[in-house]
Amino acid sequence: MQCYTELTPPTAVTHSLALSFLSASANNLVVAKTSLLQVFSLKSVVTNTSNDPSRNAQIPFQNQREEANGPYSSLPHSATVKGDRLHTTKLVLVAQFELAGTITSLARVKIIRSKSGGEALLVALRDAKLSLVEWDPERYSISTISIHYYEREDILSNLLEPDLGSCVNYLSVDPSSRCAALKFGVRHLAIIPFHQIGDDLVMDDYDPELDGERPDKKQSISEPAAEGDPDEKTPYAASFVLSLLALDPSLSHSIHLSFLYEYRDPTFGILYSQGATSSGLLHERRDDVSYAVYTLDLEQRASTTLSTVSNLPYDLFAVVPLSRLVGGALLVGGNEMIHVDQSGKTNGVAVNDFAKQSTAMAMLDQSDLNMRLENCVVKQLGLDNSDLLIILNTGEFAILSFKIDGRSVSGLSIRRAKGTDGGNAILTGPSCASVVGRSRMFVGSEDSGSLVLGWSRKSDRLKRKPSRIQMDIDGDEDEVDVDEEEIDEDEDDLYAETKPETKRQEQTPIPSDADADEDYTFRLHDSMSNSGPTTDVAIRHSPATDKNPASKAHPNTELLIASGRGRSGGLTTFQRAVTTTELDRPKIQNVHGVWSICTKRSQEDGGGDGYDKYVIASVTNDTGDEKSVVHSINPYNSDIVEILETDFDGDTGATIEVGTLNGGTKMVQVLQSELRSFDQDLGLAQIYPLTDEESDTGPKVISASFADPYVLLIRDDFSAVVLTADENGDLDEVSQSESYKAGKWLSGSLYEDSNDILRLEYPEESEDEVGNVLMFLLNAKGGLQVYRLPNLSKPVYLAEGLSFLPPFLSTEFTARRSSAKEALTEILVAELGDSTHKSPYLILRSTNDDLIMYQPYQSPLEGSKDTSLRFVKIPNPHLPSIPNEDPADEERQEERLQPLRSMHDVSGYSAVFMPGQSPCFIIKSASSPPKVIDMCDNSVKSLTQLHSPTCQKGFLYVDGEGITRAAQLPSQSQYETGWVTRRFPFGEEVHALAYHAEMDAYVLGTSTIVDFKLPEDDHSLSPSEIVTCIHSLSLEVSEHTHERQNLVCVGTALLRGPDLPSLGNIYVFAVIPVVPEPDHPETGRALKLIAKEEVKGAVTSLSGIGTQGFLLVAQGQKCMVRGLKEDGSLLPVAFLDMQCYVSVVRELSGTGLCLMGDAEEPYQLRLFGKSPHAIEVITASFLPSDKQLYIAVADADCNIHILQFDPEHPKSLSGHHLLHHTTFHTSHYPSTMTLLPFPPPSPSPSPSPSPPILLTTHSGSLALLSPLSPSAHRTLSTLQSHLQTTLPHPLGLNPRSYRLPGSGSLGLDGGMGRGGVVDGNVCRRWMEGGSWRRWGGDGGGGGGGGGEEGGGRRA
Repeated sequence: MQCYTELTPPTAVTHSLALSFLSASANNLVVAKTSLLQVFSLKSVVTNTSNDPSRNAQIPFQNQREEANGPYSSLPHSATVKGDRLHTTKLVLVAQFELAGTITSLARVKIIRSKSGGEALLVALRDAKLSLVEWDPERYSISTISIHYYEREDILSNLLEPDLGSCVNYLSVDPSSRCAALKFGVRHLAIIPFHQIGDDLVMDDYDPELDGERPDKKQSISEPAAEGDPDEKTPYAASFVLSLLALDPSLSHSIHLSFLYEYRDPTFGILYSQGATSSGLLHERRDDVSYAVYTLDLEQRASTTLSTVSNLPYDLFAVVPLSRLVGGALLVGGNEMIHVDQSGKTNGVAVNDFAKQSTAMAMLDQSDLNMRLENCVVKQLGLDNSDLLIILNTGEFAILSFKIDGRSVSGLSIRRAKGTDGGNAILTGPSCASVVGRSRMFVGSEDSGSLVLGWSRKSDRLKRKPSRIQMDIDGDEDEVDVDEEEIDEDEDDLYAETKPETKRQEQTPIPSDADADEDYTFRLHDSMSNSGPTTDVAIRHSPATDKNPASKAHPNTELLIASGRGRSGGLTTFQRAVTTTELDRPKIQNVHGVWSICTKRSQEDGGGDGYDKYVIASVTNDTGDEKSVVHSINPYNSDIVEILETDFDGDTGATIEVGTLNGGTKMVQVLQSELRSFDQDLGLAQIYPLTDEESDTGPKVISASFADPYVLLIRDDFSAVVLTADENGDLDEVSQSESYKAGKWLSGSLYEDSNDILRLEYPEESEDEVGNVLMFLLNAKGGLQVYRLPNLSKPVYLAEGLSFLPPFLSTEFTARRSSAKEALTEILVAELGDSTHKSPYLILRSTNDDLIMYQPYQSPLEGSKDTSLRFVKIPNPHLPSIPNEDPADEERQEERLQPLRSMHDVSGYSAVFMPGQSPCFIIKSASSPPKVIDMCDNSVKSLTQLHSPTCQKGFLYVDGEGITRAAQLPSQSQYETGWVTRRFPFGEEVHALAYHAEMDAYVLGTSTIVDFKLPEDDHSLSPSEIVTCIHSLSLEVSEHTHERQNLVCVGTALLRGPDLPSLGNIYVFAVIPVVPEPDHPETGRALKLIAKEEVKGAVTSLSGIGTQGFLLVAQGQKCMVRGLKEDGSLLPVAFLDMQCYVSVVRELSGTGLCLMGDAEEPYQLRLFGKSPHAIEVITASFLPSDKQLYIAVADADCNIHILQFDPEHPKSLSGHHLLHHTTFHTSHYPSTMTLLPFPPPSPSPSPSPSPPILLTTHSGSLALLSPLSPSAHRTLSTLQSHLQTTLPHPLGLNPRSYRLPGSGSLGLDGGMGRGGVVDGNVCRRWMEGGSWRRWGGDGGGGGGGGGEEGGGRRA
């Protein structure tokens, strides 16, 4: 009974697609990462390049739009001219969706009508599934139009054919969106026709006299679908399945197919052979591949052969269709490229010497390029450009140009891109590429980070200079850029109905032979990090600095993961919580609240360096009374010193909030019964009392919010007061209506909507009195009311169902009468993001410190062009820490009253911090959703942003012990995955690593490419030797004293070719201290060779075994136990002939058990049990649970098998067979499995939980396989079943069948029956539903009220 949960999402990009998805004019990028679908918009950021540093800053695009449809300038050298502007394209995440399936292809389809007016997205998934989706602007999410399954038994009736999971399935769509073809199985082709305006499927009964004017195609596509329209049809017709043998009996071995341009009917080209191709049979048969072009008749479900080209090289593997500028198709092989036009004429080019040996076809010889085209990606450089970009598997760039005579291609030529021109911007091979704009391309990769690249060439720059002269421009660079934007505005629409080439023939003619020799210049615009594919993992446990028993387990645990291929190899650290970089400890005692203030002399004053000048602290003196203290920040050394001789009176009581008004010229201190206003020198300007003048009593202020020129005060009698500052900074109360006075408010927040993103209506009064400051109020009934200040007579937005936490919040939402509400305590509206993109979010805080986030969006109104404001809930699986019960309840409640803190610039992020017993940050980047990340400190009383010379863009906080610290977020860290990660590039591939605890050092083995030569004599270390495994083990170093020492054991393999037997070496190193290099203390460690042993067969795995300090070695087909002798030799002690190659060896610490088992006296290896069926093991690990021994095994089909060793079970045959309990599909190719250390013994009588297994994958995601108790398993299984039936699932996929293994995999019940693996990804979506779903209908999984919630969530 286990639970599988992904800790981080996959990061390796497998597929990408550019299309107009959000609207007809949008420019979007859809990215697939195995089972994660992300939708991005493109934003152009303009950088003014000048010699003046103050001007060299990023400014938003002129029209403030997120979608970068304007011009682009990718010339890297244009920034060298003073006053020029450099356009950079950035990716901004719109939405992401976790799918219950593995994506295999993406394609865009133009449909007659869509909800957004844009194009539809066709997604192909594993096992022959297709989903057609569109963007739904009303729900700000994707909407599934149709689902197509082709895995029925009547289609796949041949029992001799392999299962769908073993076949290559891919998707291709006609350029005119008339149909789509899914190749699945061995030789099956599914055709899905799509209705288009003007085609025979829709307009076969069109009569101009009866139906009027023929509708315009472009207008029909862009208009949204009207609900209830009787003429509305599905965008697709009935699909059908064809056998490739029915098209042509010679299509027995298809290689690749793709639809072609410029054909009246849907036409595709296919590469095939009548027999299986083989490089080992070239001496008998070669040039056995053919290329054929077939046109489809969708009505008759028939095909016609247009042309066939035979005797093509055997290594061709891809068909690349070319647009009208060139036409035909490009056939890509491992050693050559061949162009085939519509008439069947061929032109080829050989790129290496192997082409001459593999084919007799006449081609242009460019073998001096020495290129390998396997797994390369070929992409046309825009529809207006005939050149093609070739991205090799090594990451290098090459340009393919065509020599065109009229409309006929007469030759091909390839040239490498220079490294100085950005030709090596990608470190490893790509997985996909998509043109996302004019001279812009997104390149995705599974082995390294993904990039957005821009390119230019000299002819493009020369053509712009005459245009400036013709326009008679006087040299103003700004005007030049504006005119260029107007000229190029329509050039960015890659899929405009008007063909771009017809508009641009005069501006961009087909390059001639002279132009073909010019070089392209590539520039990096944006990047997307990738932590895969992982090869090894090491765990570092640093000693906890806080001995408080309430602290989290392993607060400083660090995961070091080796990932990347080739030049992209490196290390990535993962930490679950933020470990801040402490810079200073100001001497401020007994603090429970701090605020930093930056004041200015006047509103016109730019603020100089923008450093904070004062720190206000709310402290408790020796007598227990609360007071306020003001400190100044030294502008030179950032020392924080208390100020005494000012008008600031600290004896007025504790400070509630501090802020600035009038453009930073006035500092306002909020006290419980009054407000005090100070100038920039802390001179008292005004005292605004909040109590009754006669009785001097009144309600006390409990919270406040600032937004210039307003201050919102929430008092303990549930009343809210709004004050405004005039031009002189004097405060005065805003008039209130009777309905506003009668309201009871729990919390409130002010937000200045300067860009009018929320688009709320303006009250009916003069524009002079209306501002952009919105006031969000949470009333006692859990409703939301929004006012536009200074008008308090009527709210501009009202949502009474906020406390029900619906997935979509709107003014129309109404909950059921019996629905339970969430107990909300605080509301905050703040911007989240980075320097690239920021957007407002509605953040709610509950009584148990749960954080609920809503993103505002504009929903179109039916039958109108106007929009309405709605909010969509952002998934947040974060669980707050359980508060410490040892201190007094009053003190704990006091800490929990600290409000959420909004920080506009912390290490470049606009973030929100939650203080209290569960301190955490809410951080968001432009390309990721908001993530809640814990802080390592057990509790934080207060935190404020701090910007000083020594603590730039940092913060000042007070921890649970009352210590004030000035700190920053860790440098060069990223938070996109929800963990704190940092990448250390090595430039070499890391094969293995281990952590040495005594020396606090990591040991890793890398490899790099060197020139190969046959060995002439024996060497101590062969160049062909690679590291296969590294482990830090405690071995016995003396046979007499039995002394143990932590040593680093390394296993290697010598790869000497197929005709020589494999050998291996075992190295044993000690990590010793040495004299470090000056100014580099990290170099004070070195490796000392203790022992070396050459063995027959490659050393594939190492492990400690038993309690005597022996080493278990998997070498060749044997497993051998060796002991380290004092003379430096490794003496064999015992061995076992495995009769197979061992890929993984694991030991269960403290028991002496390994995957084979062992017995002592005499020492020998003995087989205890084996799996009942053969499994292609990639990695494995023990999983002890409740005095039962389980073994988790990951295979090559992305499945996890749970086996059990139970010799008392009758089916185990006295333990000879391991019991196969269940199989669980993960969709991620596994890399490693690591059993986490056992928790330290607890003094409580309750048994300590069993440790889980940490899994790393090639897609870059981390996952946990946790053992569960029977009660927890029942609860989570019930919750899983409830959520699978109630929550919506993107693309209409079934999460239950998704976790079932494939038809060719093993499994008794697939993990869905009794004792199966619980899908933690489904269970953590418990918070996505409304409160009525969590508390009202989940049986035993959700609990019956507030008291059951905490236990249910932490089960």
